[in-house]
Amino acid sequence: MSEFGFTTVPDLVPARMLNEFTYCPRLFHIEWVQARFADNVDTVEGRYQHRAVDQERGAAPLPDEGPLFKAKSVMLSSPAFGVVAKIDLLEADGTNVVPVDTKRGSPPDTAEQAWEPERVQVCAQGLLLREAGYSCDHGVLYFAEARRRVTVDFDDALIARTTDLLSELRRVAESDIPPPPLVDSPKCPRCSLVGICLPDETNALAVRTHRPPRRLVPRDPDPRPLYVSEAGSYVKKEKGRVLVTKNKETVASIRLIDVSQLCVFGNVQVSTQLIRELFANEIPICWFSYGGWFCGIAEGLPSKHIELRRRQVAAGSRGSIEIARRMVEGKIRNSRTMLMRNARQRPEATLDSLKRLAEKAAGADTAASLLGFEGTAARLYFSELPAMLREDKRLPGGAFDFEGRNRRPPKDAVNCLLSYLYALLVKDLTATAFSVGFDPYLGFYHRPRFGRPALALDLAEEFRPLIAESVVINLINNGEVKPPDFVVRAGGVALTQSGRRAVLGAYERRLDHEIKHPMFGYQASYRRVLEVQTRLLGAFLLGEVPEYVPFVTR
Repeated sequence: MSEFGFTTVPDLVPARMLNEFTYCPRLFHIEWVQARFADNVDTVEGRYQHRAVDQERGAAPLPDEGPLFKAKSVMLSSPAFGVVAKIDLLEADGTNVVPVDTKRGSPPDTAEQAWEPERVQVCAQGLLLREAGYSCDHGVLYFAEARRRVTVDFDDALIARTTDLLSELRRVAESDIPPPPLVDSPKCPRCSLVGICLPDETNALAVRTHRPPRRLVPRDPDPRPLYVSEAGSYVKKEKGRVLVTKNKETVASIRLIDVSQLCVFGNVQVSTQLIRELFANEIPICWFSYGGWFCGIAEGLPSKHIELRRRQVAAGSRGSIEIARRMVEGKIRNSRTMLMRNARQRPEATLDSLKRLAEKAAGADTAASLLGFEGTAARLYFSELPAMLREDKRLPGGAFDFEGRNRRPPKDAVNCLLSYLYALLVKDLTATAFSVGFDPYLGFYHRPRFGRPALALDLAEEFRPLIAESVVINLINNGEVKPPDFVVRAGGVALTQSGRRAVLGAYERRLDHEIKHPMFGYQASYRRVLEVQTRLLGAFLLGEVPEYVPFVTR
């Protein structure tokens, strides 16, 4: 029941969701209640195997309307059972009708030659047929890979199990919070939602298991952001590809399936047809000013995970100092790590001060004191930034004249690079927050303000040193950016077209760099870590883990 006293569960539950619930109640809750889904090889192959039975074929008269011979894709529902199903194939067997459910793969080596979720699903279809007046005492599971049929008898035990599971499903669906993940289950590695569920990570943080987490998070997807920074370019769709043209000449042609984001800088036009196609494929479009200021993001319909946003609003309204102080603590500790790794001579006094400030930030009890600790740490850290840069790499404004952060416009090349990379990092975390189900404009440390993605800025704090500032150090020390890559106008420094290309390439390489996760021990890229960290913040707000733990490297 909801807080208003009425049920929040729809009258009809898809029989496919009964299958998911039997397999894993948490999977069911994430996919149906929270409406979150992700494909993997198994789900794509399953849809492919269903292609022959997904189109309606053949007549399916009711028993008193005439004989039924064979029909495909037959929809039935029953308010009495509270189930709706699309039966792949319905066949006549004498006086009986037989539902045939198509499955990928081969029958398992068990006594029933079928797993319980599959048997329960086809049994629910049989109950629907009985409710409609048909005679139905068994069903069939057709395993496409083996091309084998397995008969499932609808005996009293299976019917009782099916109805009990339906009742339990409705009880779980009433809850705003998903059931806890399965512990060390062999089901998890093949689950398409493992990257959303994070079973081992959640169980480890909630101390449900002492085994080290498996690397269940899927490998990085092949798609990558597409950056279009040439002024006057036009981006359009053509036969499953994204075309970038200028003056009616094709500059680039990329398969749509290889694009994870479309990022446009300055006066770049995007066709309506491409916008619609990107939205249909859940690919965001990010707009930047010509100088790299992150202006906005557009995507399709927002996430249906309303409970996460409801809790985000509730936590944001009360301040959530416990989240903010862990984020700031993570930023200070990672800044200290960067100094220890890269400074030509260890600045012991600064390192000691940063350690003390991180400890104070972890115990801060007000936003004002937290801001003070963070500001002091930033001033100390940036005062040592020249010690991490090569002395022979001179850039406009002078790397060693760097006296801290300045912006709008940046007065030196270092600040120009920092601002550009911060914008890219916030862009990626805004897109990640959207995909997880957050409102990226409602934060816990940065105060909400018109047009500012406060939550993305919050999440960026602990990653600024590890990603953005690390890229700046490498760009300068490796000579990837040179004086011709910058332009100085009225005291302000901006990147040229060649400079932007160098920065974008270095940033994407950094996101692809794999590290050993400090909490979970497996190898993961920074690109994947951004998503995992955002999902762990969601798990904390939903009460699945006891605290938000920042990402801190050693």
